[in-house]
Amino acid sequence: MPHRKRTGPDRVSGTVGAPGFRPVRSAAGLILTLILAACTAGPEYRRPEVAVPASFREGAPWKPAEPADHLLKGRWWEVFADGQLDELMERVAAANQDLKASLARVDQARAAVRVSGAGRYPEVDLDPSVERKRTADALASGGSGETSTTLRMPLNLAYEVDLWGRVRRSVQAAGSDYQASRADYGNLMLTLQAEAARNYFALRALDAEIDILGQTLELRGRNLDLVRSLFENGQVGRLDLARAETELANARADASALERLRASRQNTLAVLAGEPAPGFQISGRPLDPETPLPDVTPGLPSTLLERRPDIAAAERRLMADNARIGVAEAAFFPSISLTGSAGYSSDQLSSLFQWGNRTWALGPFVSLPILDGGRNRAARDLAEARWTESVANYRQAVLAAFAEVEGSLSDLRTLQTQARAQRQALASARRAADLTNKRYRAGLVSYLDVVISERTVLANELLAVRVLGQRLQATVTLIKALGGGWEEERPLGAAERGKKS
Repeated sequence: MPHRKRTGPDRVSGTVGAPGFRPVRSAAGLILTLILAACTAGPEYRRPEVAVPASFREGAPWKPAEPADHLLKGRWWEVFADGQLDELMERVAAANQDLKASLARVDQARAAVRVSGAGRYPEVDLDPSVERKRTADALASGGSGETSTTLRMPLNLAYEVDLWGRVRRSVQAAGSDYQASRADYGNLMLTLQAEAARNYFALRALDAEIDILGQTLELRGRNLDLVRSLFENGQVGRLDLARAETELANARADASALERLRASRQNTLAVLAGEPAPGFQISGRPLDPETPLPDVTPGLPSTLLERRPDIAAAERRLMADNARIGVAEAAFFPSISLTGSAGYSSDQLSSLFQWGNRTWALGPFVSLPILDGGRNRAARDLAEARWTESVANYRQAVLAAFAEVEGSLSDLRTLQTQARAQRQALASARRAADLTNKRYRAGLVSYLDVVISERTVLANELLAVRVLGQRLQATVTLIKALGGGWEEERPLGAAERGKKS
């Protein structure tokens, strides 16, 4: 069978000849036409090659990604064993407006598939009509005009014979668009869940910082009382009293700043949950410094990367653009439609359905492209250019996925090292502060030494909870980079549509 080739390393041979058509004038030409009738214009889809390394730098295995968005991602956030986080995720899934808009786009794409699929079947219309007319005197056979009534009750038939696969390719493109919209929905769901989890843990870390500052305020208040007592007894100067007052005021200012940051995080979560910010509330609950982190480390199955819905969406769009090349190529060939009508026609309603008043007509309609000003060739070039763009987008999605997983693994490793060093620094700072306070009471050091040691303890306590919050957020980012949960793989069912309102 004649074919045309698309240039480039990933372009696959088509199944239909170069643009042009010659009328069938012989039996050989008729046989060739019948053979071509079984063909479908355009290239068959083949996944583009993507160069990837053999493994992650951080030690996890790697393999080329393939769409696996038909698998459930699971309730991956449950690995954190946090009931309040579980409740937040339910609120996000139930009421987020971006998610509802994406679900509506899935419905649109599903309807578009049905619209395209309708082209595979004959179209039958009932077109009843009544016409009353008068013939002019000059045109009437008897010299005077006549008035007549015509009633028609026809069934009209139209069917496109899909010789070159234009309809088939259109259905393929619409189906791939629908699958891409489903993958987009899954990607948005995963993104919103990850964003909610990251903001939630950032909020919990702020709660821990606020709790630390609350304890610091109590300590600074007791220190101020002590220094004021010593000042009143003439044991210290006014400078020590001023420093104690300053430290207490600074702690109050820092606490107010943290409250402002907490309110901002809570408002962000309200938007993600699809609820008005004034009525949205997340109760304060500090992170526990001993909070265990889920074990999401190198050594996970490499197939997890295939679960990323953004990669699936990119490939489904590539498949749709590949099918549209066939739609564009089919325009170079003649289109054949079968048209017909059958019904009744009469000038009297009472005799309309008499057998003798039946009418019918049937015949093929052929449209042969001859001159189109280059429209068809430009349409094919446009389709191929869009396919080339989709190839680049697909490759970019795979490379971005690789970079995100690599970056998340690196973040977790370095944050773990930082947390270990931070714990040691905090323990040392607390020992130094305890010694400094004892020496101050003994009159061996100035209050400035006390201020410096307590500031060091506070800074290290705040940094410790920030690092813990960052480790939790980095864990969420890694889970998202891997495409969601991994505990169980089973096909999506009706539940994937969630709640729709």
